[in-house]
Parts: sequence; C-alpha cells; structure tokens
Amino acid sequence: MNPFLPELDRRKTQHAVEAIFEKYRIYKTITFEVREVSVTASYTERFHGPTNVTSDQTAKVAIYNVDVPAARKQYCETIESIVERLGEREQLLIRERYMKHDDVFDYKVYNHILEPPVSKDTYTKIRTRAFYKLALALADRGLLKLNELEKAVKSTRS
Repeated sequence: MNPFLPELDRRKTQHAVEAIFEKYRIYKTITFEVREVSVTASYTERFHGPTNVTSDQTAKVAIYNVDVPAARKQYCETIESIVERLGEREQLLIRERYMKHDDVFDYKVYNHILEPPVSKDTYTKIRTRAFYKLALALADRGLLKLNELEKAVKSTRS
C-alpha cells in the first residue's frame, strides 16, 4: 500500500460511509418543514428586573428557513460531486445501492444492475475500493474523520 495513504479499517469505513449516505437519502426524500412565527403573544415569566436580552423571533425563523434548506442542498451536492469522481462501475454501484432507495440490497445490484453480473466477492472488492476512495474524499471535505477509521496498529512484543 502507498505509504502516504492511510490504512483504514474496512468495517468502520463501511459504517461511516453508509451513515453519510443514509443522511443523504433522508435529505433527498424528507421535505423541509418551514417554521412560522407565532402570532399570539406568550407569557414569559421574569423573576427579577430586565435581562437586557432582545430576541427577534421573526429573524430567527427567517434565518432558519433560509439556512437549513441551503445547508441540506449543499450537503447533497457535495456527496453527488464526490460520487461523480469515482470510476464507472463504482459510481453505478454506489448510486444504485446507496443513493436511490432504502430497499435495494447487495444481491440485486451484483446480479441485476451491474452489467455483466459479477460474483459477490468481486462486488465486495469494488464496493470496498469505492468506500476507501469515498472516505478519503469525505475526509478532505470535513465530513469524516480519518483518524477514527484507521486500523489499530498491532504491537509486537519482543
């Protein structure tokens, strides 16, 4: 292996990347609920004098309604741009298995979607290589921490 590239734990990497794709699918499928300002006055209990804190509920709601959808859109675009950099088979595997629907299983991808169909072992090799590349790219964008995914170094006692 290249000495400049970290050696990652395969299972930890798979779980971390799958969690990112889960968040991606949620952002793509669940609609954003716009918050509204309450029009009725609400009672706020004050135990002592003025707090000298001003709050603008309308501004908070407006900022939330603009920033949260923009952050979701940016997250999805980042994931899509990272996947676009993968190889053709890796892209197809990732898009079909992790980006489209929740109910797509590995055997459906390697038997029916990949052309020509591949064995389970070949599928696992392609997926592992894709996850490694994705982990490096996601870490570069600050979405993953590589030091949490690195293999534990086995110490040898003399």
